[in-house]
Amino acid sequence: MLKVTDRISIPWDELDINYARSGGPGGQNVNKRETKAVLSWNPRESPSLPLEVKVRFLDRYSNRVSEDGHIVIHSDEHRSQDMNLKSCFEKLQKMILAVAIPPKIRRATKPTKGSKTRRLNEKTRKGDIKKMRQKVSHSND
Repeated sequence: MLKVTDRISIPWDELDINYARSGGPGGQNVNKRETKAVLSWNPRESPSLPLEVKVRFLDRYSNRVSEDGHIVIHSDEHRSQDMNLKSCFEKLQKMILAVAIPPKIRRATKPTKGSKTRRLNEKTRKGDIKKMRQKVSHSND
């Protein structure tokens, strides 16, 4: 069972783990062995994820969810299969932790009296500077 928080744990049977040949440098180890780990998980059909967390997860990572509802995480940064699988689990944990805590509700605040006066003084000063740029009229009215 993949433990994310005290309340959220994902059973192993919900996770689909596959291995593939990894690219890049590494010589015989990479060329002959399947060290790349590919983790697939369906958050839509997961009963272990609370509804509000599931909604936030699907909203935030909608671009990473495939048409059939699976999210695919892969890792080929390490030379060993176990380390790459561990890296996939950590990536999934970080993704779920990022949406597990609900965002704080923003409370609207009013500008202070001092900030209003500073803003108006700055507007007046900028207006005076722009007035000095205008042509001077020499008419004696």
